[in-house]
Amino acid sequence: MSVRKRAAISLVAVSVLAGAVGCQGGDESGKGDKKAAGAPELQSRAAVTEVVQAAYKKTAEAKTAKVRMKVTTSGAGAAGGMGDMEMSGVMGWDPTLMDMTMKMPKGAAGAAADEDMPDQIRMKWLDDAMYMDLGTKAAQEMDGKRWMKMDLGAMAAASGDKELQKQMTRGLEDMNQSPAQQLALLLESPDLKHVGSEKVDGVEAQHYKGTLSVQDVIKSNESFDVLGEKERKDLVAQIEKSGIKGYDTEVWVNEDGFPVKMDLGMTMPQGKVAITATYSDYGVKAAVTAPPAAETFDFLKMMEELGAAGAGTGPDAAGSGI
Repeated sequence: MSVRKRAAISLVAVSVLAGAVGCQGGDESGKGDKKAAGAPELQSRAAVTEVVQAAYKKTAEAKTAKVRMKVTTSGAGAAGGMGDMEMSGVMGWDPTLMDMTMKMPKGAAGAAADEDMPDQIRMKWLDDAMYMDLGTKAAQEMDGKRWMKMDLGAMAAASGDKELQKQMTRGLEDMNQSPAQQLALLLESPDLKHVGSEKVDGVEAQHYKGTLSVQDVIKSNESFDVLGEKERKDLVAQIEKSGIKGYDTEVWVNEDGFPVKMDLGMTMPQGKVAITATYSDYGVKAAVTAPPAAETFDFLKMMEELGAAGAGTGPDAAGSGI
């Protein structure tokens, strides 16, 4: 397989992983429809807290759900980024599981990758590793191996970079940002309130919203517990320097006490990122299994081979055909 094609596959893998880590959102068909007549009967802060706490408990106990996700980027960020990304499938928490299909926007990973990559990529998350089905064309170039494995822990350890290892650890925690954890985070919002009654996919639900500062998010996220006081301050300063002031979070809870839709919005100088998720079938069976070993190749090993092949691309390798 040529260095060019391997580089294209590695680029698409990193792009997909970045999208998956960032995705905690869904399909716009689940958009809430506000009631047209009359003002909504709003709940008190105490009542709101009670509802969200109860939803958190039920969601945490369910451990699985079907989900549709969508991430939309506007402004300058959309011009050079991934564009709109959509995912759907089953996810689980405690432990973290995923079996989802992502629609890949054309041009997301470059023209070279688009030539060989499928329009949709199936992804599985199991035992702190991501598996991606890169399709039949990739399999033809990789001795019949269509699934690529990305073990973040192994990649961090291989780098020998302690800071990278910390980032990878936080990344693994972020992958476990279940709807239950999102509800727990929303409870930290100082302006949590009830917006009113709306319909999501034709089902009546109560709409709640709140705003969280960067400090609130870091304080509530256990993945940042490994940081010392100075590291926390530096991280907050770095995030705020990027222009992110806070996060707008909204949730719709149905009559059974489960969240059926969640929105997260972030505004930066480069543009706005809107993440939406719609959930259903809480407690659904999610028997996620790793792909057959005979059909799987390791991303880290491929990158090592790329490095070795790259060493032979100088003047002395002009006739190698690489």
